[in-house]
This record gives sequence, structure tokens and C-alpha cells, in this order.
Amino acid sequence: MNASDAGRPEQPGGELSAVAPQLRALRRRAGLTLEAAAQAAGLSPAHLSRLETGRRQPSLPMLLGLARIYGTTVAELLGEAPADRDAVLRGADMEPTRAGGWTYVQAGAPGRGMQALRVQVPYGTQGDVVRVHPGEEWLYVLRGRLRLRLGDSAHLLAPGDSAHFDSLTPHRLAAEDHDGVELLFVHTLLQSPTATLCLGPPTGELP
Repeated sequence: MNASDAGRPEQPGGELSAVAPQLRALRRRAGLTLEAAAQAAGLSPAHLSRLETGRRQPSLPMLLGLARIYGTTVAELLGEAPADRDAVLRGADMEPTRAGGWTYVQAGAPGRGMQALRVQVPYGTQGDVVRVHPGEEWLYVLRGRLRLRLGDSAHLLAPGDSAHFDSLTPHRLAAEDHDGVELLFVHTLLQSPTATLCLGPPTGELP
């Protein structure tokens, strides 16, 4: 068991119960053992097994990382039907999904080199999670204030502010206010054979 498993109670799959069989099927399609996939994702095999059996809910960054490792998209991990590559997405047709306390709605067609999401981050969720993964991220604050930590730099973003950064830079996202924050989030799925995805609580002191 690694540090990200310690002290956390088992949770049922809840809204993401359909993700568990998809995670297992896509890992097998990619030809990866449980141990190999877990190592690539920076997880313990036991943690990944819990995700695949619906006993633990994956966070959004975890879904992004597993999608990269399996050569697919978050939409396919969620079991959503493939859309036309040039499809127009209607807001009324998009169902919100919860992951790790966040609520997000697909805002871009699957099967492309980037993923666009509209994300709601409640206050106090995942604020201690340091994220490091290949690609680039672009964030735009729609509502509320975002506390963003990039490496050793801290930033407070208000509505209308944006950030564009290399996601190999260790970063944290958290809502500054109790009302939460809403973001437009774009992530490029860049393949990197040498980079390792790291998810979980911070290993160093970052204020």
C-alpha cells in the first residue's frame, strides 16, 4: 500500500460504478497487467484493483492519467459512446459526472489530442493533491476564485483569469471560497515514454 491508500476508507462506486469494468477492459485492451498499469500511474496494484472493482472512485486527474496510459480518452473510460470527431456538443445533452468530489461536464468531442471539460470544484476537495503528468493544461475561471500552485509559485485567479502551463510542473488546484469555483479546463494528451504520472498527497512541504 502506498501513501495515497493509507487512512482512506473504502467507498462504493456511486455515480462512477460504470467506470470500473471500463477501466479493467481498457487496461486489458492495452495489454497491461494490473501491476504494470499501476506502476505507470503511480498507484499501488491494490489501489488500481479497487478502482476496477468499484470500491474506490477515481479522481479526474487519475482518469486523465489512466486515459493517457491506455491510449484513450476520459469519455471512453466513462463508457460514453464515441461521437463524430467534428460533432457539436449541446449543453442540454451533456450529463454531469462526479469524480473525487469534483463535478464535470464534457465540453469537447472525444478522440482528439485534447480534452475540454467544464469543472466545478467544491471548497475543501483535493486541495492537498499534487498533480504531475505529461501534457499541457489551460484553465479559465468562470465563477469563484481558484487557488493555483505551480511549482514554488502561488496564484489566486478570479473570474476571467486563466493559466496555461506544462503539466509536468507540479501543480495543485483548490477553491479559495466556500462557494467553490467553476472552471473551463483543457488538457492536451501528449504521449511521453519517459514521464511518470504522479498522483496523491504531496511529498514535500508546499504551502
